[in-house]
Amino acid sequence: MPASAAQQRLAQIVEMIHASSLMHDDVIDRADMRRGAPAVHKLWGVKTAVMGGDFLLARATVLLARLGSNEVVGLMAQTIDEMVAGELMQATETSDSLLEFDHYLHKTYRKTAALVCLSCESAAVLGEHTDEVRQALHAYGRHLGLAFQIVDDLLDLTGSSDTLGKPAGADMAEGHATAPVLYANEEFPELADLIRRKFKSEGDVARALELTMASDAMQRTRDLATSHAQKAADALGVLPPSAARDGLLRLCADVLNRKE
Repeated sequence: MPASAAQQRLAQIVEMIHASSLMHDDVIDRADMRRGAPAVHKLWGVKTAVMGGDFLLARATVLLARLGSNEVVGLMAQTIDEMVAGELMQATETSDSLLEFDHYLHKTYRKTAALVCLSCESAAVLGEHTDEVRQALHAYGRHLGLAFQIVDDLLDLTGSSDTLGKPAGADMAEGHATAPVLYANEEFPELADLIRRKFKSEGDVARALELTMASDAMQRTRDLATSHAQKAADALGVLPPSAARDGLLRLCADVLNRKE
């Protein structure tokens, strides 16, 4: 069955929310580039970037209301709440929480996976599917979103500046401890001090990169991403064979194989 008009509009709304979050994130993170292109605030200024992001979010909420589903409005409002909460988690991290893998995963869900997870569930609601299908798509979106961000954290260490639009180790330079360095810390405890001070001392980022690459952290991180992608694929088992299900399954592989 092809997507309904309401489901297609939902996809547009999701992209508007996503674009809004990127415009705001680049201002918060003082990021000059976004995927190899100048960030909005570098082209047109911080005020325009912030107001532009606000406008997209406002238009998204108007279009959500017009879908006529209070349940979908509630799910997408929860999405925005989670995304903002994720940013606040990152902004208020303590030196100890930075070392906690559960904290990293929870933050990753809120900042990235929640949008995919609750959007997929919303599409099921609009399609008037059973609770079983709804929960399956919720699980699919959650695990796919986590896999996507975990791969992104890998690419931050292995991708080229030309491909990603940022230098290797950019997340560390911004004070973020992601899966690879947290895994590496289990092998090289000296990383704990670097993580706690958010890699702010001279040479911290280079040393953290060196130790991470010398550990088995990269493979463990790949395995973690693969595990979540597999869980996403497994969740689709309740769906009947179709071109749509095949497309969702392909996304699981695409997330793992992407280079940017």
